[in-house]
Amino acid sequence: MPASLEQKPLVGKLRIESTIVVETGLHIGGGGENLDIGGLDKPVIRDPLTKAPYLPGSSLKGKLRSILERLLKKSLNRPGGSGVYIYASDDIEDGYTEINGELSIRFEGAKTCQISRLFGSTGTNCWIKESVAREQGLTDNNTKTKEKDGETYAQIKGRNSPARLIVRDCHLQPESAEKLKKVDTGLYMTEWKFENSIDRITAAANPRQFERVPAGSKFKFEMVYTVEDTVQAIEDLKHLAIALAILEDDALGGHGSRGYGKIRFENLQLFYRDLSQYLQMKPSRNSIQTFADISSLLEGFESLTNDINQLLPASSN
Repeated sequence: MPASLEQKPLVGKLRIESTIVVETGLHIGGGGENLDIGGLDKPVIRDPLTKAPYLPGSSLKGKLRSILERLLKKSLNRPGGSGVYIYASDDIEDGYTEINGELSIRFEGAKTCQISRLFGSTGTNCWIKESVAREQGLTDNNTKTKEKDGETYAQIKGRNSPARLIVRDCHLQPESAEKLKKVDTGLYMTEWKFENSIDRITAAANPRQFERVPAGSKFKFEMVYTVEDTVQAIEDLKHLAIALAILEDDALGGHGSRGYGKIRFENLQLFYRDLSQYLQMKPSRNSIQTFADISSLLEGFESLTNDINQLLPASSN
């Protein structure tokens, strides 16, 4: 069977649950349907059923990915639109991205890349070693080849790799929602933030109104990681822990440089359910450890690693 058609093994699922505490007003835009006179310029995203603000999993996942790309010093090899480049594994094998006719930037294949394992990767035209491409049945008589550093590379249509990490949308905790319903700001469960930009020449004011989730709001946070390999799972979990710590010192959402979006994580709980529990239809899951905050998670990571090694099957190493 070609490598591209092999089914990846499922060992189990690691679940990370926590509470996100908003420490300064937070804005993740939802796009207003109307622009009324005196109305909001920048509304927040809301649940269409409850009308309560929430934190999209896509925003959190994108922020974590951006942090890890910088942390792991990944090259920017993929056009992302508007003249911006992003990092991506162009195939499951190591290879080169072609830019302006040259094999310019080397990428790490999604089978081992720390970013692509977590966040997934969509393949695009790229170049991998001809010997590898031929062995995996990816070449034919029309396949283009190029020389690079004494090695022959073949052009292929890159293959996709699914993400191992799921980041859920974060909804308000019930107690926090009840408190926000009682706050009288003129907006439902949120606050106004008025800002002004001043023309340096004419001194003319340009006022704007932003909607923000108020400080003190608490959201339920959940990530699920698909375990395929124990060693990689521990490495990926370590990178996620570091990324969460960096996020606490950064900002979530828009306008972070102006004080918006400071958050912290509290009461982190880790659970695991292996393949046998799913097959036996057992609803229970194994509680691994609980940490009061991110600092406790980082300090106790060695102990957590030992617990995970005991839970995961040796055959997945």
